[in-house]
Order: sequence, then structure tokens, then C-alpha cells
Amino acid sequence: MTSEVMENDNKTLDSALTDLFVNLQKSSALLSTEEEQTFLNGLLQSKELNALVNIHSKILSNVERKRFFPVPALSDGMQVLADVLELIYQQPRRSSDCQELFLMLQKPHLQGLLCAHDAIAQKDYYPRLPDIPVEDDEEEQTIKVVQLVKSNEPLGATIKTDELTGKIVIARVMHGGAADRSGLIHVGDEVVEVNAISVEGKEPNDVLDILQSSEGTITFKLVPAECTMNVRESKVRVRAHFDYDSSTDPYIPCKEAGLDFKKGDVLHIVCQDDQYWWQARKEGDKHMRAGLIPSRALQEKRIVHDRGMKKDEDEGLCFVPVVAEGGLSCSPEPVRCLLGADNKNKTKKIIYDTAENDDFDRELIATYEEVAKLYPRPSVFRPIVLIGPPGVGRNELKRRLIDTDPVKFQTPTPFTSRSMKPGEVDGKEYFFVTRQQMERDIDEGKFIEFGEYKGNLYGTSTSSVEAIVHAGLVCILNPHYQALKMLRTPLLKPYIIYISPPSLDVLKQTRMAHHARSTFDVNNSRGFTEDEFQDMIRHSERIKFLYDHFFDETIVNADLADAFSKLLAAVNRVESEPLWVPASWVQ
Repeated sequence: MTSEVMENDNKTLDSALTDLFVNLQKSSALLSTEEEQTFLNGLLQSKELNALVNIHSKILSNVERKRFFPVPALSDGMQVLADVLELIYQQPRRSSDCQELFLMLQKPHLQGLLCAHDAIAQKDYYPRLPDIPVEDDEEEQTIKVVQLVKSNEPLGATIKTDELTGKIVIARVMHGGAADRSGLIHVGDEVVEVNAISVEGKEPNDVLDILQSSEGTITFKLVPAECTMNVRESKVRVRAHFDYDSSTDPYIPCKEAGLDFKKGDVLHIVCQDDQYWWQARKEGDKHMRAGLIPSRALQEKRIVHDRGMKKDEDEGLCFVPVVAEGGLSCSPEPVRCLLGADNKNKTKKIIYDTAENDDFDRELIATYEEVAKLYPRPSVFRPIVLIGPPGVGRNELKRRLIDTDPVKFQTPTPFTSRSMKPGEVDGKEYFFVTRQQMERDIDEGKFIEFGEYKGNLYGTSTSSVEAIVHAGLVCILNPHYQALKMLRTPLLKPYIIYISPPSLDVLKQTRMAHHARSTFDVNNSRGFTEDEFQDMIRHSERIKFLYDHFFDETIVNADLADAFSKLLAAVNRVESEPLWVPASWVQ
């Protein structure tokens, strides 16, 4: 087939492809066989190729005319959405437009669209190609030279000695640090030279000495890792259930890279690739560089070790530090910092005061809990749960709160198997049911808590709490602390406030000054005894040890008026502010 025939028969084909074919026809060296000519003819005339070229031409044309921008305006639409929601809530008075925008931004379809937009903007759709196999006869080694300007900021990477080769390699790159921002230093890169000084045969500490004595620009000569992948930041947020001070941690591979935090802090976990050490930032912290924190697995092992529990190597409960150069490290390998400056359930039924449940709860190890923000919804209120030791004043706080608005604040009517007394109304003081019915409902898990008193069963059902919530009211509860396992569910989403006694001296002083009456003796009105004060403190410590990770807030009841003021403020926050809750509650 000649080029003239092709041009006449395919006038609708792309002109660039036609010209290409004509030019190739003129070179007999490129198309030496009839088979090659036939293949190329079919390829250049194919509808698929011409359609792709046509799209490419239109894109180039639109770019030249500035019809659209080839680069997205932003890649964190979901974060912007969350910021807008928070800004709207900070407005004391919201217009109808703001309220409409707030509801619209919470719709799953819009959030799904923004998630898809962010994935495209971050090029999260790129395919993962397999590594190119290295030829056996390939002897040349690729070298890359990276220059970084030394400043007061750490370079944000750690090094180690490879156990197999003995070479110095990059062990970790901290997200947001100078090394990460350069985009040129990756985990697994072999360090050949630092400032023209060979590191062959040297230890990681020797490399640190070179870095610390350097000024201005630091030049690295690196052999790239065989497989280099850009690790995307995780979007996981967790609430910490323990305090952490990296300066006192003998096992952290790099103290300068540690991130300190307090119990209750929300952390943004940006990388969980390391088995023992995660990279994280404090939520809301504008500092870009992530820091090292112990992983969940490592912290659980530490807690097990500290509690003196029997080690079980088969279940991974044995805490065995790995000896590193110059000290100990819980990392699988000894690592050193690259610094830019000097180193200066099964759900159990709840029976009051059963030691069996306490033993079960003692085995639960709270380290981190994945969380997400829950935004208040109109006329849908979270139950307020008051937890604390007997005698601490929960009943009085609950009574005062309900008295502020008896219509809005409701407490569920309990169930009982005892007989109705004269003057009682079913559904008012109690729901009266048979013992057989109540036992059946208990077995089916329909009760949040229950107990037996003088041969009769008493309890609070889940359905009674749900009825108050669905009616657009605020449910107020002060259950036994073991009921938390049944209450803290995605269905109810309670806000749990722990009412704590003050220190023993303050407790005795304040109760005696206000002539507080003991709640331990229902038959006599009297003050608290010394033993009852002691028991209240001991009981409080036990509850905190077992269930502290369930508490959203703690209020110390040293002065009743002050404690009630804090309780009112907490209730208002729950109704008006977005708050962190377990991630499963908002998924």
C-alpha cells in the first residue's frame, strides 16, 4: 500500500500520524520488510491510537490557551472541609446559610467526591510497576550526590550499619524533615561519602562526628536503594492513653527525633512502617517534621513488663531489648541520628462489685485509640455519663443538672422484678416486669447494667436510653463503673465524665465543712467516717486504673458549686463543639 493511497483512504486520521507514516515510507532502511510495513500501517491507522493522539493534541491546545490549569489548586480538600466545619462551629451565631453549608459539608456524597479529588491531586492512582531486574553482568554503580544546607533543624534521618553488608545505610527518613522535603534521600540508600570523606569501615557514630563538625552545606554521596517508593502520609489520628518523655526512654533509637506527649493528646500518625517506632505529630502542631513515638506493640510490651505479668514468648509478650552500639534499642537494628546541629470481647454481663469483671478489665492494655472528630447534630444529643466512686457526689451533680431543665435533661426509668407498691405507676418509678422476663432480657444483652437487691433484680435497659436520645433529649446516667463496657458503643456515643474525689486531706476538710452526709448508711443520717474516706480514695484509684482510658473528661469534686459549673460547661461543649471520639463511631 502506498502512502498516497493511505492519505486518500484515511483523511479523517490524525495528520501527524499520516505525516509520520509518509516519512517512514521514504526510508527503506527503517521499513525493510513487507511485514514491518503491514504492522506499522495497521498501527498508525488504528482508531485507538488516533483517538489517544487526538486527546493529547486537545489537551496541549487547551493548556496553550490557558483553558484550564494542569495542576490542582490543592490536594487536601478533606482537611479544608474539616477546617471549614470547625470555623462554622466557632461562630456564636450562625446564619441559615452557614447552617445549610454545615449540613451539606457532612453529606457522604460530597465527602466522597473530595476524597476522590485528593487522591487524584496526590497522584494516588499511579500504577505500581515491578522493579527492573538487575543484569548479572552490570558492574557500574549508580551514585547520587545530595546537598543539604545545615541549620538548627535536624536533618530528619537515621542511619544504621547493615547487618549483611556492613555498609552505612539510611534506616529511617522522618516525615516533614529536611531529608524528606528534599525528596532525594530514601530508606535503604547506602552512604558512601559525607563531605568528600569516605565512610567505608566507619561506625554510625563516626558519621555523626563528621556531620557535627561540618558547617554550611553538607554533601552526601549515596548509592540509591534498589527499590525506592514514596511513602504517603497516613491520615490516622489516635488519642494517647499514657505520658511519654523521649529524653528518659533508654530504648529510643534517636532521642533528638523523639516526640513527647501527655495522656489525652491527639496524635497524627504519619507513618507506621516500623514495627517498634511510629512517626507522628501532635494534632494541630504546625511543626512539619514528625517525631518518633513507641508503637502500639512496643508500648503494650512495656506495660506488660511493668505490670510484672508472666512473659509469653509465643504470644509476643516478652520484652527483650536489642543491644545497639553505645546502648540499647528496641528497634530491630542499631540506628543513629543524622543531625544538622550539635547534640545538646467478649462482652461480660455486669454484676455490681464482681472481682471477676475487674480481673478481666485489668488485662486490657490501653495505649492508643484511633479517633475522629464527631460533629454535633441538631436535636441529636450524646448521653452524659457520670462515673465515680460511691459517696463522691455524682447523685447530687446529676440532680442539679436535671433541675436546670427537667424537660431537656432526662434519666431513664429502671426496670425491676419486684412487685408494685401502692401508689406506684408502671413506667414512672420503675418498669415492673417478671423475673423470668428480666432474666431473659439480661441473657440477650438488653441491659446496660443490672444487679440484685433483697432478692429482686434491678437494671437499666439500652432501649430506655435510646428512647430518650431519639426524642431529642439529653440522657443523664450515673451507672456503676462496670457498665461502661456496655455503654461505650457506636450506637449510644456517650460522653463519659469521671467525678474524682480530691486528695484525702481536702476530701475530709470539704465534706466536714459542708456537713456532708454519708451515702453508705441508708438507715441513718450521719457524716462520713475515716474508713469511708479512705475507701473512697482507694475505690477512685482502682476505677482510674481500670477505666481511665474510657473517660472523656475528669472533674474533681472538691467544691460542689465549682464541680457543677465545670459539669455545665462540659455539657455545653458536647452540644456545640466537634469532639474526638473513637473512629468507629463516625465511620
